[in-house]
Amino acid sequence: MKIREYKSEDCRALAELFYETVHTVNAKDYTEEQLDAWASGDTDLEKWDSSFHKHHSFVAVADGQIAGFGDMDDTGYLDRLYVHKDFQHRGIATALCDKMEETVRTLRFTTHASITAKPFFEGRGYQAVKQQQVERKGVLLTNYVMIKEKEEESC
Repeated sequence: MKIREYKSEDCRALAELFYETVHTVNAKDYTEEQLDAWASGDTDLEKWDSSFHKHHSFVAVADGQIAGFGDMDDTGYLDRLYVHKDFQHRGIATALCDKMEETVRTLRFTTHASITAKPFFEGRGYQAVKQQQVERKGVLLTNYVMIKEKEEESC
């Protein structure tokens, strides 16, 4: 597996991976209505491309195909982290998080983790500070505000 920086040419493939991952991996924790509201399949590619370029965005490639992606802004907010349904439990999310957390210089990382992703982030030292209901297209979804405090590095 290789982790590389995001390129605009990746955007459509990442949107498709996002849709498929949500509708398969997250299906055990959310209803079909919630999944459709979360990932409807009509992703605004220009908006996504723009946000990927504003963030520290990385793509994982395994077996010659895109296996996952993640992005984090300069404040340490981890916006998106998705791994292809056929590449789950192979260390891809861990490698992407490691890369983002090494790249962004901050003492605190935050994310809004799905029910599905919460145990993964807890295993990385993130703590749930709040359960919340977010509205997507008129449908409520549960997620968790999670924070990881990074220890100050000594010189």
